[in-house]
Amino acid sequence: MSVVWLALAAFAIGTEGFVIAGLLPAIASDLSVSVSAAGQLVTAYALTYAVGSPILTVALNNIDRRTVLALALATFIAGNLAAMVASNYALLLASRMLMALGSGLCMPTALAVSVAVAAPERRGRAVALVTAGLTVATVVGVPFGNLVGSLLGWRATFAMVALIGTVALAGLLLGLPRGLPRNTASLGERLAVARHGHVVTALLITMLWALGGFTVFTYFAVPLRGLGFDASQISLALLVFGGAAAIGNMLGGVLADRLGTLATAGLGLAGMAGALFLHSLVLKLMPGQAHYAVLGAIFLWGISGWAFYPAQLASIIRIEPQASMIALSLNASSMYLGFAIGGALGGAALVTLSPTDLGWIGGTSVAASLLVHLARGWQVRPKPVKIAG
Repeated sequence: MSVVWLALAAFAIGTEGFVIAGLLPAIASDLSVSVSAAGQLVTAYALTYAVGSPILTVALNNIDRRTVLALALATFIAGNLAAMVASNYALLLASRMLMALGSGLCMPTALAVSVAVAAPERRGRAVALVTAGLTVATVVGVPFGNLVGSLLGWRATFAMVALIGTVALAGLLLGLPRGLPRNTASLGERLAVARHGHVVTALLITMLWALGGFTVFTYFAVPLRGLGFDASQISLALLVFGGAAAIGNMLGGVLADRLGTLATAGLGLAGMAGALFLHSLVLKLMPGQAHYAVLGAIFLWGISGWAFYPAQLASIIRIEPQASMIALSLNASSMYLGFAIGGALGGAALVTLSPTDLGWIGGTSVAASLLVHLARGWQVRPKPVKIAG
């Protein structure tokens, strides 16, 4: 039962992390800043997560896991409450960085705890349940949170997330035992894995994939509003993306087993790059009749982009099977670093370009990720056996 509370915590973190994309125009208007400046709320969050997560998990290595989880969730909740009452942009920025510290500490700890509390034969399902909290957040939490924000104001969305986090915290305090195993890797062990050549290449692929996606996703609502989408239609678009992401996540796992991790990841990257290019193409060529076409591009983006992710994780585990948790932790930091750069790049692009151009930029980054992926596949392909004589 305690794993359910871990999944609920992941749901709250996933909802807050992605719902901001639909709220940016309202936040910018309310705080009298540009949409580009508001987008740096995403950059600050992602960068703080990327840097803070490995440092905090190492720094708190010798503290009881239950206590660490409680501290992480309490920090995340406090950040949401601070965002709810933030009177200016600077305070909101600081509150999102506080949330990121809590999130970055909570998620790797939650995954480790899910393994520790589950029976050996159920550990895979326990990890899957926790990560399902993030997936369900994209399908349910994000569109619902966006709808709450459109009806009650963006501050109400932060209040909703804080409430969900509080329920998860109460459940964990009541359901988790003390004295859970402490097996977090040291900073030196993390750096040793990071120096592996194929791991570095895989982290670069992840970063470019995340950069491309968040160049567009951070400002998800901006071009849609330009097409005349109202708040409920933007929530529908987020639901389409979240549903596609959930399908893609499952499809990527199945295809990775059947086609192999490298082939599946390559197909996912190719599909996502094409979808992002299509996104801009539709916005440029069909500005008055693009509603359904844009939703189609969004669906293709979600399903292909998230089919890549489980295949990428599986391929990283195969590179360093004895240090898989360290490698996956580094991959998470690379992903959030990509999110941070993507949010900043998209904001800079909006200053000089049109919102309809973001797909070109994001698609180019994903295409670059595909090229690195193909080069990596060429390097690790089986060598032909020479037969003497």
